[in-house]
Amino acid sequence: MVSAPSAGPSLTVGARFRGNRVDSMGQSDDDAFVAERRINSQPLAYSITFHTFGTWLHGEESGSVDDTHNRPGTPFVPPSEPRRRFERDRMKQSAIALDPAQRGVVDRTVREVCTHRGWRLQALNVRSTHVHVVVSGAATPERMMNDFKSWGTRRLREQGLVSGDATTWTRHGSTRYLWDEDSVHAACDYTLNRQDGMPAMDDSSKPRQ
Repeated sequence: MVSAPSAGPSLTVGARFRGNRVDSMGQSDDDAFVAERRINSQPLAYSITFHTFGTWLHGEESGSVDDTHNRPGTPFVPPSEPRRRFERDRMKQSAIALDPAQRGVVDRTVREVCTHRGWRLQALNVRSTHVHVVVSGAATPERMMNDFKSWGTRRLREQGLVSGDATTWTRHGSTRYLWDEDSVHAACDYTLNRQDGMPAMDDSSKPRQ
């Protein structure tokens, strides 16, 4: 499991399964292994991102997913200011931004879920408006994301940090399949080191209960 210490996090992933020899067709053993994993639908890990309610609306410049734009490798919902305003105006509650105490609860809950499910947590960063997770395991990324959301909400409610009738998260999220070690390393580095503002939480920065 990779956490995020204050400096120089170690991005640890599984060792290579084969050498990097190149055959007469110009394909390396690593290329063949990745191709085999794709055929067997066995990615090394998933990069999962989900947002708090009201902070990632359809029509945003950065793109989003909906019922017709949700397959890996397909385009996002295109930017549209009228749609973004429409989504904002139909919100039934205010947008949610997590404070340090709420971030700490979500951080611990994601780790708890991974331990309970037997999933390998490789990187985690709980932000004020979204959560980044890099995780491996015998489940779909959608199942993983739904578990993180539902248990995160439950723990926040148990501690009185969100109201019982509040919607905590957006409906959808981002699920990227990571087929090789370079992709896993890049996703971990992005999750831990390439976010603006607050650093990823570590043992020294988690709120004390």
